[in-house]
Amino acid sequence: MTSRRPARRLRRLPVLLALAAALYLVTAYMLAPALWFRHEHHPGLARRPMVTTTASGIPGDPVNVGLVGDTRALVAAMHAAGWRPADPVTFRSALAIGLSVALDRPYPDAPVSPLYFEGRMQDLAFEKPVGGSADRRHHVRFWKALDDAADGRPLHLGAASFDRGVGFSHLTGQITHHIAPDVDAERAFVMDGLADAGRLGARYFIPGSGATLAGRNGGGDRYVTDGDILVGVLMPVAASGQVAPTAAPVDPWWMAPRRLLWQLASAIAGRLS
Repeated sequence: MTSRRPARRLRRLPVLLALAAALYLVTAYMLAPALWFRHEHHPGLARRPMVTTTASGIPGDPVNVGLVGDTRALVAAMHAAGWRPADPVTFRSALAIGLSVALDRPYPDAPVSPLYFEGRMQDLAFEKPVGGSADRRHHVRFWKALDDAADGRPLHLGAASFDRGVGFSHLTGQITHHIAPDVDAERAFVMDGLADAGRLGARYFIPGSGATLAGRNGGGDRYVTDGDILVGVLMPVAASGQVAPTAAPVDPWWMAPRRLLWQLASAIAGRLS
């Protein structure tokens, strides 16, 4: 009996060596380069907060999207993807959004409440209404974060979320929009729309606020996120306003499985909460 065990171990040795070699190749030539690219693409963002705040300093929506390109290219891309700029918050626009919700009538340029990133209110805000009034809408705010990103153009960071209805803030009692919990789905919605409009040359992830299954924004709404920022590289806009046509960006191989795993984790957490 004892003489057979060493023989079996010797027969298994080539298999174990082959598995070890395969693991090394996958780690060294696929995982490590992908993670390096993801974490080192914008070193100027290291140790910066990736969560917005309200005017009162309460943590708001997480930063979850980014766009590389100047302001002209960003505005043109958002318009091409069907997004509308949000009106500034004034007494008239606040009254108009209230009437839109109460009377169920359209207000496609309704204002969004101010949020702050590193003490600055958003530079730009866009929205896409859903339905007949301003109570349900996709919306995203952008802040210029870097003047010189990896390709020499500015990087704008943004916070995208979906307003699912109007109600009272869980923290202050003020009237506010309540967001849907899956902010990662809204992150993908923004980028997929820009890709469909032919405005993205590439996209990739960089670290953001960190994973959470129990985040709360400035209105007390729960959100879940894998905590990363999806960055899109915009196609440059020529002086004539024309953009060269481009094929849809090809996502890194690990984007689909990581998204699936996080959806499963967040769904389980939602059932347990």
